[in-house]
Amino acid sequence: MITSTGLDASTVTQTTSTTTTVENKNILGKDDFMQLLLVELQNQDPTDPMDSDKILQQTSELASLESADNTNKALEDLTKSLGVSQQFSTISAIGKTADLGSDSISLDEGIDTQATFELYFPTDVQNGTIEIKDSNNNVVQTITTDEKDSGVYQFTWDGTTSTGTRAEAGVYHISANYTDKNSNPQETKLGRYPIKSVRFDDGEALLKVGSNYLPLDDVKEIY
Repeated sequence: MITSTGLDASTVTQTTSTTTTVENKNILGKDDFMQLLLVELQNQDPTDPMDSDKILQQTSELASLESADNTNKALEDLTKSLGVSQQFSTISAIGKTADLGSDSISLDEGIDTQATFELYFPTDVQNGTIEIKDSNNNVVQTITTDEKDSGVYQFTWDGTTSTGTRAEAGVYHISANYTDKNSNPQETKLGRYPIKSVRFDDGEALLKVGSNYLPLDDVKEIY
């Protein structure tokens, strides 16, 4: 026995976090070196002043330090900018289809164990069937689907086979063949869902596929 429930879409949300930068006092910067140079000049022996070549050398080192510091800061700013740009570029994926690369569910042991899964029908359904196959590609249960609008629907399989016996615990694969309202043959499978929204959580972009928010790394293909 299988039951189904339609799922609602949501809008894009964004979570912003605030961070505080603490200056590291164990690292000397260009301002520290400049202060040291000025203190050295102020406290030099008037009868034996610092050699001009040494002053020029230290000044040159200070200029090099400042240049390196500015370069590092520019690179840090560029890295942050690219990171933010990449995160927000995922917003363009809204409305496209995400393929998670897996059409399988797990059925656990137990008499009353059920398996819940979600299927996406990209077009309106006139009629069709859902096939539940074992790891050997044998159909263990075939379920008739009624008329539905396009969208994501949740189904619950009670774990029984087409003969009424209890299916063994293990991994099963879900797919569906159906006819749309224009009498055209269509097919779909578990793991393909429209991307409804994007949420940002601690700097990570999460895509809403079906009823779940998943990181971009869990998506194998977007089209």
